[in-house]
Amino acid sequence: MSELTAPKVVGTGLLALDLVISADPSRPIQSWAGGTCGNVLSILAYLGWSSYPIARLDHDAAARRVSADLERWGVHLDYVHSEPTTSTPIIIQENRVSSTGVPKHKFTWTCPRCGTWLPSFRPITRAAIDAVGDLVDDADVFFLDRLSRAALTLAHRAAKSGALVVFEPSGRSDPKLFAEAIQIAHIVKYADQRLSDAGGTMATDTATLLEVQTLGSRGLRYRHKFQGTATGWRELEAVPAGEIVDTCGSGDWCTAGLLTKLARGGLAGFAELTSEDVAEGLQHGQELAAWNCRFEGARGGMYGEVDVVVGGATDLAHDAAIVPELSPAVECPACSVP
Repeated sequence: MSELTAPKVVGTGLLALDLVISADPSRPIQSWAGGTCGNVLSILAYLGWSSYPIARLDHDAAARRVSADLERWGVHLDYVHSEPTTSTPIIIQENRVSSTGVPKHKFTWTCPRCGTWLPSFRPITRAAIDAVGDLVDDADVFFLDRLSRAALTLAHRAAKSGALVVFEPSGRSDPKLFAEAIQIAHIVKYADQRLSDAGGTMATDTATLLEVQTLGSRGLRYRHKFQGTATGWRELEAVPAGEIVDTCGSGDWCTAGLLTKLARGGLAGFAELTSEDVAEGLQHGQELAAWNCRFEGARGGMYGEVDVVVGGATDLAHDAAIVPELSPAVECPACSVP
């Protein structure tokens, strides 16, 4: 890959519409592309990557809003409507400030007006594999956060072609698929609030080179297995965030920062890294995660005036005011039925 060629990431998993209700009642509901896969690939596009999400979004109002937001950041939309399409997942994030002044958020998967379950995630199928074709053959990174046979098939193919496979589970799903993902993935990253451990990543027969467990305000811990030898757990303290507005999405920024620092050369480049390189990459991810806490929404800082030096040290305008995108929220599909 030449220095002038943008690194390429292909990913599949949760791509949703986030409806963000501000802690400030005077501020309108914001609607942005979200979900773990959606956030990571959007952030990487923002940081100079060529990003290709694979999803099954229908052509509904929520999908149009998601697509418009992704397109704004240069994300490629070629495969977001893979067949068979289905309703676009919708997630409501409600931000509040506690009586002690601590910002909190909660997620809701039902309509606050009618109580109907909002559309949820549906994984890609074999049809998506056929449609994608050779898209993954020259990818530097393949990202997945939700499992299906089709997703793992693409991950296998990407790995064989030299891509670094990144698995970010939200929890344990199908035991057989989960075990297979652990065998394939080169990076396994998860939050301690969702998983106490990933199980077997450092075994000699897995492809895992780096395991990361984020610990919220306590930072993270990690271990790696370069040259076939696994290290013990090592800890990195969290980067001070200053004023915290919303912690949502900080894990996605940490992932994107780590990949931008260490994964631009695919698997071959990553396998040559040193322990010092890994620590530096994780620190870079933590810096982005801390900065993100200053804004509402998983990627709120992308809508403000910020200065990011791609691929090197990050110079972030911490005091920049967010410039909100005052777009109307997409209504609940059930409520919008006449």
